[in-house]
Amino acid sequence: MSEEPEKKTRDEDPEAAGQAEAGPVETAKPAAGNGADAASKPEDGASVAGAKKIDVSDLPDIEEVMSDPSGAAEEAIDAFAQLEAERDALKDKLLRALAETENLRRRADRDRKDAETYGGTRLARDLLAVHDNLDRALAHVDDGIRDAATGFIEGVDLTQRELLNAFAKHKIEKVSPAIGEKFDPNRHQAMFEAPIPGATPGAVVEVVQAGFTIAERLLRPALVGVARAAAEAPPAEEPADAPADEAEESPQATSEE
Repeated sequence: MSEEPEKKTRDEDPEAAGQAEAGPVETAKPAAGNGADAASKPEDGASVAGAKKIDVSDLPDIEEVMSDPSGAAEEAIDAFAQLEAERDALKDKLLRALAETENLRRRADRDRKDAETYGGTRLARDLLAVHDNLDRALAHVDDGIRDAATGFIEGVDLTQRELLNAFAKHKIEKVSPAIGEKFDPNRHQAMFEAPIPGATPGAVVEVVQAGFTIAERLLRPALVGVARAAAEAPPAEEPADAPADEAEESPQATSEE
């Protein structure tokens, strides 16, 4: 008896029977884009996250603005002047920061160049003693010693030349003034002064030790002797005049004669 009403219902409603046979109907799902837009779009009256909320009570009343337009204009002018002052202060800070950065860059560049040029100053000063010893050794070589030890003397001479070539690569130059050259206090150091006949006062008369410069900066002054002006001879004394008594007696003696 229970099967008959069920069958009757299916016969009376053929659409329901078709749906029952086809299975459960799937509900339509919203598109991904539409769903995302719908989820991200705030409802009416909702504030967006992160947006500044404006309190209506903070806004000036339109009636007050209309009743006192000059006061509102003054407030606007004051606010604009304050903004200009802040702008000028920020602009000044920015310009100062840029200037300081440029100065630091130039100073770092100058320090780098100085380090490249004058970094070997201490080593060069230590090697000057080696040059001096080689120079003294070659200065005492005469023809007899050169003939007796030709190879040895040539080796010493070659060592000195190689040292000078290494100096030249690092802009180290020798300062050796010529005899008669004017004394330069910026490059020479006077060891003694002597009156030399025929020499110009203040001229170099002897080079005791050569000097050196590195990139036109004095590394060691040249030790020299300087001519001094000869002392002037004292004036000759004039002969004393004859006594007055003798001068008076001479005419008397003439008259007596």
